[in-house]
Amino acid sequence: MNWKEENNALRYTFTFGDFITAWAFMTEVAIVSEKMNHHPTWSNTYNKVHISLSTHDAGNVVTDKDHKLASKIRALYSKYT
Repeated sequence: MNWKEENNALRYTFTFGDFITAWAFMTEVAIVSEKMNHHPTWSNTYNKVHISLSTHDAGNVVTDKDHKLASKIRALYSKYT
């Protein structure tokens, strides 16, 4: 899986088998994000989680913080695939 960088953000849509699994993934991402104090812009529709990462306090651009969080999210997602 590769994040796509567009419009000053890293973006990816994750797909799961069902809503509960997607929500479990979001819960794990929320915990990691809170620990990093770096929160995604995201949405969930049934089995899909759309995530967009940019650093708001740097002017809504992609920074190292986004790449670090993306890497942690990728590792979390690997448990579901």
